[in-house]
Amino acid sequence: MDYQAVMDAIYTRGWVIVDDFLTATEVDALKGCLPTEWQPAGIGRETLHQGNADIRRDQIHWLEPELGAPVVDYLARMELLRLAANRMLMLGLFDYEAHFARYRSGDFYATHRDAFAGRSNRRFTSVFYLNNDWQPEAGGVLRVYDNDEQFLMDVSPKGGRLVLFLSEEFPHEVLPANQLRYSIAGWFRVNGNGVGRVDPPR
Repeated sequence: MDYQAVMDAIYTRGWVIVDDFLTATEVDALKGCLPTEWQPAGIGRETLHQGNADIRRDQIHWLEPELGAPVVDYLARMELLRLAANRMLMLGLFDYEAHFARYRSGDFYATHRDAFAGRSNRRFTSVFYLNNDWQPEAGGVLRVYDNDEQFLMDVSPKGGRLVLFLSEEFPHEVLPANQLRYSIAGWFRVNGNGVGRVDPPR
């Protein structure tokens, strides 16, 4: 991956899409690490965390190295991204957290932001897709809006595609899927609030 090009895109517009971040074979290997047990996804953090099926209906399982070597490799690649972002953008990213996400037929995630300015330590969002041979009729697209909440783009969840964007800047939603849809959602975080912010041009 061309880290310089990726970070230039993040700096100038706040987002980037990297196709073929992993090969189809690597995607299948990572998909082979999917767990057998899932928990309903919720909204909010810590004591404010709660389930709300009117907002999101996906299921999650947090990534841990014990899930297998492909997960270890994926986390290592995210560490290289973290280091590149700190070196080129001086984001001050401290760590990375991520989970598998499973959307069954009819599941969705309503419009939301991954972070609010000055109120979260999430700075940089990653979404990686595990759906080889995904077809348009399967739905489940990621719909992204700009900071003024105007439509920006639809992103198909095809296998091997990595989406990166600044967590505070882009409201987004997952439209209903028509078949099983898998992804890895992750967040690069700073150690505390108010550190490592990048302000891209409006």
